[in-house]
Amino acid sequence: MTSKSANRQYRYYDFVMAAYVCVLLCSNLIGPAKEASIQVPIFGTVTFLAGVLFFPISYIFGDILTEVYGYGRDRRVVWAGFAALAFASLMAAVVVHLPPSERSLVTQPAVDAIFGNTPRIVLASILAFLCGTFVNSYVLAKMKIWTQGRWLWTRIVGSTLCGELVDSVIFYTVAFYGHMPPSHLIAIMFTQYALKSGWEFLATPITYRVVAFLKKAENEDYYDTDTNFTPFSLKA
Repeated sequence: MTSKSANRQYRYYDFVMAAYVCVLLCSNLIGPAKEASIQVPIFGTVTFLAGVLFFPISYIFGDILTEVYGYGRDRRVVWAGFAALAFASLMAAVVVHLPPSERSLVTQPAVDAIFGNTPRIVLASILAFLCGTFVNSYVLAKMKIWTQGRWLWTRIVGSTLCGELVDSVIFYTVAFYGHMPPSHLIAIMFTQYALKSGWEFLATPITYRVVAFLKKAENEDYYDTDTNFTPFSLKA
C-alpha cells in the first residue's frame, strides 16, 4: 500500500484518462449507429449494437484506474468523460439541426441517422454511464479492501457484473420503455448485459498485465480505506 497525495504526479495517469475518454466518445457516438447480427452456435442469431464491442473497454479502464490509483482519481476521470460526452452530444445535436446547404441535402439523411440521437437516448446514455461506472469503481475499491489486495480477478468480475447490470437496466429502461413490449425490452437488455460482461471477462488477462505494469511503473497500489465515496466530488 502507498499513500496518495493530491499533488503527486504520475507518469501514465494522463494517458489512461485520454484513452478512457476517447473510447467512451467512440462507443457512444459511433457504435450506436450500427446494428449487427451474427450467428452464434447453440444461441442462433444474436443482434446487438456495435457499441457493445467498445463500451466495455471503458469499464476495463475504470478497473485499472481504481485498482492502481484509487477511487478518487477514477472519479475525476469519470467526470472528465461525462463532460466530454455531454459536449459531444450537444455538438451532434447542433450539427444535425443546422440547415443544410444545397450540396448537403443528399447527405443530410445519413447525418441524421448517425448523429441524430433523440434527447431520450442521450439522457439514457449519460445516466447509465454515470451510475454504472461509479458502481463499478465503488465495488472494486471495496472488494480490494475486503480481499486485502488478493485475487484481482474477483474484483474485476464482481465490479463488472454490478456496474454493467446497472448500466444496462438504466439505459434500456430510460431509452426504450413504452416503445417496445416489456418481454422484448428485457430480452434485449440482458443480451447486451451478457455480451458486455463476457467481453470484459475475456479481457481479464490483459487487465492483469496492464495493472501489474502500472503498479510497478508508478510505484502505486492504492487502497481506499479512508475514501469519501460520494460521486459528487473532484477531489483525488
